[in-house]
Amino acid sequence: MSENILQKIISKKKIRISELKKKRPLENFLEHKPDTMCFINFKDRIEQNIQNNSLSIIAEIKKASPSAGIIIEKYNPVDIAKIYYKNNATCLSVLTEEEFFYGNMSDIYKIKSLCNPMDPLSMHIPILCKDFFIDTYQVHFAKYYGADAILIILAAVSEKVADELYEEALNNDMSVIVEVHTVEEARKSLKYTDALVGINNRNLKTLKTEINTTYDIYDVLLNHPSPLISESGIKTKEELLDINKKTKIKTFLIGESLLKNQKNNSIFSVL
Repeated sequence: MSENILQKIISKKKIRISELKKKRPLENFLEHKPDTMCFINFKDRIEQNIQNNSLSIIAEIKKASPSAGIIIEKYNPVDIAKIYYKNNATCLSVLTEEEFFYGNMSDIYKIKSLCNPMDPLSMHIPILCKDFFIDTYQVHFAKYYGADAILIILAAVSEKVADELYEEALNNDMSVIVEVHTVEEARKSLKYTDALVGINNRNLKTLKTEINTTYDIYDVLLNHPSPLISESGIKTKEELLDINKKTKIKTFLIGESLLKNQKNNSIFSVL
């Protein structure tokens, strides 16, 4: 069987993390934790919206993807973040994977530099580090650069590694999104009670997108105590509202459709 896209990404990520550990040992991050960074509770921000019966959009920032290729030629993550913030996005998702998405951890730092903990008028918005987490080292790396939340893709790691990543993130006061694509993964996610659960409508092995994935998996997650997220493939306000109507999901992670029309996207009108 040919290697799927997810396997290719994980194989490259293992090499990159191994090299990074040698160049920047974990002790560097543990000894020099940022003390002026503007950390914001990612999960709380979404739960507050749910309590107010409001919808949440996690607006994604990325230059490229394996499925779409280059999305934005003149890529400036800070400028995109400002546009999303102005349009009342609840949170940001910043792609930091280097080889397949052309991201960089410094993108998070640049955006977070716009936030002053002492100035409520500065850009206060929580950020998800959207990457392929396979090692607890990455949790500290993301925290150091200003991330408020990490992503655990259950299809990408063993249950043992998922457990370790989850505990490490919580111990560092970070929120966690556990991402699932199948009913089996959804069942496994139920034990991560403090994590948000993201239903990814895109199959990361084939890159095919099917909105029905959210509907197929939703019933398994009904009793999960933390917010659920529908991710990927949502192109219009009408699709978003239809998912909300049929499942009561109030949080949506949206990337390409926002990136291709950042300033006047009708999806933001639901907020």
